[in-house]
Amino acid sequence: MLFLLMFLGHKVIALSCPENDVLAVPHEWYHPGDLVIGGILSHIIYHSYETEFKEHPSVEPFDLPIVIIKFYQHILALAFAVKKINEDPQILSNVTLGFHIYDSYHNPRMTYRTTLDLLFKSQEFYPNYKCDNQKNLMAIIGGLGSATSHYMDEIVSSFKIPQLTYGSLAQEEFQTSKRSSLYFMVPKEDHQYIGIVQLLHHFSWTWVGIFAVNNNNGENFLQKMEPLLSQNGICSSYIQRLSPVVNLEHYQELYRQITSTFLNLMNSKTNTILLYGESSIIMTLKADTFPLDPESKEIALFRKVWIMTAQIDFVLSGLQITWDLQTFHGALSFTVHSTAVAGFKEFLQTINPLSDKRDGFRQNVWEQSFDCSFPKPELQGMDNTQSLLMPGFNRRKTMKGKKTDFPDLQAWQLHSFLQGISFNNSAGETIFLNDKGEAMGGFDIINFIPFPNRSFQRVRVGNVGPHAPKGKELFIDEDRIVWHPAFNQVLPFSQCNDHCSPGYWKKDFEGKPFCCYDCVPCPEGKISNQTDMDDCLECSEDHYPNEEKNGCILKPIVFLTFEETLGIGLASAALCFFFLTSWVLGTFIKHRDTPIVKANNRSLTYTLLVSLQICFLSSLLFLSQPGKLTCLLRQSTFGITFSVAISSVLAKTITVVVAFMATKPGSQMRKWVGKRLALSTVLSCSLFQVCICILWLSTSPPFPELDKHSALQEMILQCNEGSSFFFYCVLGYMGMLAIASFIVAFLARKLPDSFNEAKFITFSMLAFCSVWISFFPAYLSTKGKAMVAVEVFSILSSSAALLGCIFLPKCYIIILRPQLNHREQLIKKN
Repeated sequence: MLFLLMFLGHKVIALSCPENDVLAVPHEWYHPGDLVIGGILSHIIYHSYETEFKEHPSVEPFDLPIVIIKFYQHILALAFAVKKINEDPQILSNVTLGFHIYDSYHNPRMTYRTTLDLLFKSQEFYPNYKCDNQKNLMAIIGGLGSATSHYMDEIVSSFKIPQLTYGSLAQEEFQTSKRSSLYFMVPKEDHQYIGIVQLLHHFSWTWVGIFAVNNNNGENFLQKMEPLLSQNGICSSYIQRLSPVVNLEHYQELYRQITSTFLNLMNSKTNTILLYGESSIIMTLKADTFPLDPESKEIALFRKVWIMTAQIDFVLSGLQITWDLQTFHGALSFTVHSTAVAGFKEFLQTINPLSDKRDGFRQNVWEQSFDCSFPKPELQGMDNTQSLLMPGFNRRKTMKGKKTDFPDLQAWQLHSFLQGISFNNSAGETIFLNDKGEAMGGFDIINFIPFPNRSFQRVRVGNVGPHAPKGKELFIDEDRIVWHPAFNQVLPFSQCNDHCSPGYWKKDFEGKPFCCYDCVPCPEGKISNQTDMDDCLECSEDHYPNEEKNGCILKPIVFLTFEETLGIGLASAALCFFFLTSWVLGTFIKHRDTPIVKANNRSLTYTLLVSLQICFLSSLLFLSQPGKLTCLLRQSTFGITFSVAISSVLAKTITVVVAFMATKPGSQMRKWVGKRLALSTVLSCSLFQVCICILWLSTSPPFPELDKHSALQEMILQCNEGSSFFFYCVLGYMGMLAIASFIVAFLARKLPDSFNEAKFITFSMLAFCSVWISFFPAYLSTKGKAMVAVEVFSILSSSAALLGCIFLPKCYIIILRPQLNHREQLIKKN
């Protein structure tokens, strides 16, 4: 162990007699027992000057001690635990437990020294040699911080003495050594990280600042935490590293840190700060932010939510003890899960500065707590340097202990007992160490509430359960949380920019963290129904976006009906034309023996008028609700009846031509004159269309369908024609008949009027073809009800053209000019 002692002063140091101790240890507390538990606590800070060998190291001055008063309870907790164990005969029968407590002083050199004292000091201190040692050291408790634990482990592990740490530490660096004797009495530090992420998610805090202690532990934390935050959609607005302690000698560096800390806190938009370090980092932050006056109006600018890891406690020391902690009002701190220990509070109330003279820590704690001092008779006669040491300390004091007859139990034998141990503590909770020496447990979440009198309350508001289902490790009770007063008890907001309301989506800013974005309105046809959506969503097929684009509305089912204005107009027109056609048919039947009716074959005239009646009525099928039957009937009915009508017109034209040709001497056309030609023309032309319709209905018939895509805000109930090929075949065949009729009628337009109505047929076919030629572009460019209306209009207008051009001139003569309805008048006219 000589090399360890050499390390203490960073120079080669010669071993000396007790009078020339290399480095004095100001405090200790020894309580004898058959078995002794050692303790290295961390609640006193000295500023140790650099050893330059200008004088003997043993007389180099110490500053006045700075006591972290809150951590004195760790010493008392160990004393209380030993007391309770000794009072309970069921725990250690006929064996007493003692303790020997030192402090690490938050200093590597002093940590090594006090650890060596704990191992080898009896009446005097001889490293690596036990001289008349009366204490049977079985285990050591400590340290609170990772650095202290590491320094202790370098010495203790060589002697296989169990070392029980009680701080939440990053354990990887300790587990690299196979000879380590460390046991971690609190859960692994990494277990907090998922709790931190879930806590940030719970409150939708995605824009956070990070303060981390500037050492290896802080760097390890950042290396683990930054990717974890990024993977969970959380960004850091800044990362600042803080010195573990405030060093007034390096005032330029201190000034830079104070300035940077102050600017980050005041200028950043983030309201949430993640703080990693050990308890001293609170003192560092408080020193960095001392310009802020919590009572001033500017405190509203300083409102923050601090999220602290389990190593941090709200402690102040030295001059800071008069400062308040309003800066950290409302902080959420992860702490190792614990419950109140029965009797400990009452034990603390019995403590007074003179109750146990062996407690070398108590007077300093009392003096700094109550701003008082105690007489120091044991220091009288010493020089001024030694007068700065703590009272009650005597380097040559003989420790009073008894020689025990306890069997020769060695500390290394405890390892097999500690590994995998499980027991219930006094609070009824199960304590379990796995085979790696790690305690298995969770963390509590504490809300920090300070008061004007510099006292504070810690309220448990949640926990992180290690055995909860994945993704549900965090429990938080928002109603119990008291936020910083500047938030007015409104949930703090901590994002790079304001939320994107429903109806908008997040668009990333180029060159900025992904947590910063712009809010862009959803495009046409899409919605966002939640805040901060990454993209807009399309409504389902049967819904459409509302005007605000934050919800979907059920599309109404629409079709052309008799109830609406367009449907009423078309239906009224169809019925009017039907009745008009019926009147014309009645008129022709009534005057069937007149020359103008008898001309050009009365049977064809009646057939044409009846087919036109059916054509007008067939349009009503298009105005009813599309169903299986109506879809089957409407196109085929329209196609067949129109084919009969045009076939009748064609037959009329052919009859005129054949009759004229038959009047020529020696003509062979006489045998075609008569009803057979007209009937065969109508039947043959109509039956071909019937065959097309039968083939259509048997192979790919029309059917009703709900069109959810053509219109944005409605669903169109319509008839799907099944096969577009057959649909256009039906229309094409009618067009072919109409063109044939037009050509024949055009060629026969100049035949004598007594035999000829070809002029009227020519005009009717011209109108018919014009309607249906314009039908196609109009039909193909419309959807839904408009498409049906176009077809109905085409049916009505083309049928009306046939009725008007062919029959209205004849009705004019029959009704208004009956004197012209004589054979003599017709012949005379010619």
